Amino acid sequence: MAWSVFTLRKENRSFGSLSLFLSKFYFILSRNFVYLSLHTSNPKTVTKNMEEFSTGTDPRVPAVKPDSKPSSLEEVPLEAASAAVSEDAEVDKDLLCPICMQIIKDAFLTSCGHSFCYMCIITHLRNKSDCPCCSQFLTNNQLFPNILLDKLLKKTSARQISKTASPVEQFRQALQQGYEVTIKELDNLLSLLAEKKRKMEQEEAERNMQILLDFLQCLRKQKVDELNEIQTDLQFIKEDINSVERHRVDLYRARDRYSVKLRMLGDDSSTRKPWSSSMDKNNSGIVSSSLNIRGGMPAGNLQNKKIDGKTQLSGHVSQRKDALSGADSQGFNQSGLSVARKKRIHAQFNDLQECYLQKRRQLANQLHIKQESDKNVIHREGYNAGLADFQSVLSTFTQYSRLRVIAEVRLGDLFHSANIVSSIEFDRDDELFATAGVSRRIKVFDLSMVLNEPADVHCPVVEMSTRSKLSCLSWNKHWKNHIASSDYEGIVTVWDVTTRQSLMEYEEHEKRAWSVDFSRTDPSMLVSGSDDCKVKVWCTKQEASVINIDMKANICCVKYNPGSSNFIAVGSADHHIHYYDLRNISSPLHVFSGHKKAVSYVKFLSENELASASTDSTLRLWDVKENLPLRTFKGHTNEKNFVGLTVNSEYIACGSETNEVYVYHKEISKPVTWHRFGSQEMEDADEDGGGSHFISAVCWKSDSPTMLTANSQGTIKVLVLAA
Repeated sequence: MAWSVFTLRKENRSFGSLSLFLSKFYFILSRNFVYLSLHTSNPKTVTKNMEEFSTGTDPRVPAVKPDSKPSSLEEVPLEAASAAVSEDAEVDKDLLCPICMQIIKDAFLTSCGHSFCYMCIITHLRNKSDCPCCSQFLTNNQLFPNILLDKLLKKTSARQISKTASPVEQFRQALQQGYEVTIKELDNLLSLLAEKKRKMEQEEAERNMQILLDFLQCLRKQKVDELNEIQTDLQFIKEDINSVERHRVDLYRARDRYSVKLRMLGDDSSTRKPWSSSMDKNNSGIVSSSLNIRGGMPAGNLQNKKIDGKTQLSGHVSQRKDALSGADSQGFNQSGLSVARKKRIHAQFNDLQECYLQKRRQLANQLHIKQESDKNVIHREGYNAGLADFQSVLSTFTQYSRLRVIAEVRLGDLFHSANIVSSIEFDRDDELFATAGVSRRIKVFDLSMVLNEPADVHCPVVEMSTRSKLSCLSWNKHWKNHIASSDYEGIVTVWDVTTRQSLMEYEEHEKRAWSVDFSRTDPSMLVSGSDDCKVKVWCTKQEASVINIDMKANICCVKYNPGSSNFIAVGSADHHIHYYDLRNISSPLHVFSGHKKAVSYVKFLSENELASASTDSTLRLWDVKENLPLRTFKGHTNEKNFVGLTVNSEYIACGSETNEVYVYHKEISKPVTWHRFGSQEMEDADEDGGGSHFISAVCWKSDSPTMLTANSQGTIKVLVLAA
């Protein structure tokens, strides 16, 4: 403490007033108090140290060595402080700022003896005028730099860094600090470093070569696997080509046999006799001519026979030309269709190739197709199930290339927004179809009347008014006159089309009901889904729901499995499809994930195949039995509206927000064809800024190529797939 007394004496001479001396003395005492506090973990010891310092009896005051450097006065206690920091956790807390609880930066001391980060205490004093530790009155003028604590913190930090530094870093620091090294030592170090460098380079080269070797081996294995797969595919293709060639030969032979039989059946005995006699004459003429050449007949007789033969032959040739002219034109048409189908194959060759290989690989080991018992059916020797399945896909895919309009119905004013058709459905026998939408009416049309009557006189055979806008319709597939509807108020209604009266009304949904569907296997059961996040199963024999499923997101669509009334598919706004077994609704049987937005429609192609539509502009096909995604279909545009979805055993159709209808084959991810709704009035409306129309509903007529489509303008078109 001698340096402190000396400092006091020196500064006592420099201060001219007692008050300044006392304040400075108070500051120095406070700084020494903090210094001593860093050397002990017991606050009572600090007080005792201060008392012993005042009497001069403190045995623990660090001694100053006379031969030490000037900085040794600080280094000895700093080393002790560093040891205390590493050994005692309580001292570590003393190095933390009481405000930010971090290591103190730019330490400042208060008049009450507490140290803080400069920015922390300044920020605190802007709001309050007290010490954060003891609440004593404090201002900015009572803050002083704590130089000793700053030095201690810096040296402690340096020691901590040196402990964690690498040997190279420590050696570099030693050289920077003036550590003396001889030339011989440096040479040894350089030799050692050079040898170490060569060894590291050798190891690095070996590692690089090993990495390259691993890559090449992996690449070779991958290419060998690909080669084996290609060889297997080539073997499949070779076998299938041979099978198809044999089948084609059989077809040509059968065609020739049928042609001969038809010609024989078409020619009666009366027509065959003149032909045979004329042929006899011709033959005799030919024979006589040959004899004449040899000198056996006169030249005049030969000339007469030649003329007769030519006349008869020319008549027969003209008859055959007339008979074959129709066949030639038919053959030309068939040739044109064949060229068009080949163009479709080349346009979708990659997708068809993938489909072929997938089916061929899956069914490579299955048995050959069973032969028909009918003798007239040509035996398809060598055909396997995979090839036959793909041939079916190829035939149905290339069979159609466009959609043709065969009828059109307009429900109202072309530019009236209340004409949107939300749902369109065929009845059990595909004779009637019903429409519903925002017009609050269910209209039932007779398909035969729509197809046969002029476009301007189409009137519904039945019309029923509802209280609210309608979202969905579902015909009962057992009772022809029953149809169910769901509306914007959440009401599910079962109607009798014959009496035009409602049979049942279910009002348990709290919000808009988007979807309703009758079970195909149990005609008394139907299911509905709503914005209230609930799926409800109803029975037409009861007034309340029989099953209630609570979900976490809005329900956009529901559908019964066509093979069982125990399974339903639910499309939700959570981007998933939930497949439930109604015998256990505690959790879904499967959850199909893949869509990026809300699932707007779900439809079953079969008991195991489920199609879904989403506002992410995609359709997806799922296998509900194996819980697998099968295919994704892209081409249409659907980002916000319900544009409709319909399926049959081979094709999937949907609407688009571009006012177009798209048709997909279930085995091909790209559209087969599409049709755009349009007329001169619509084009004029588009030019005036009304071009936001979209397809709102679609429906296949069972497994036929006929389809009903409707758009947001209330226009209904009957389309048919055409070559």
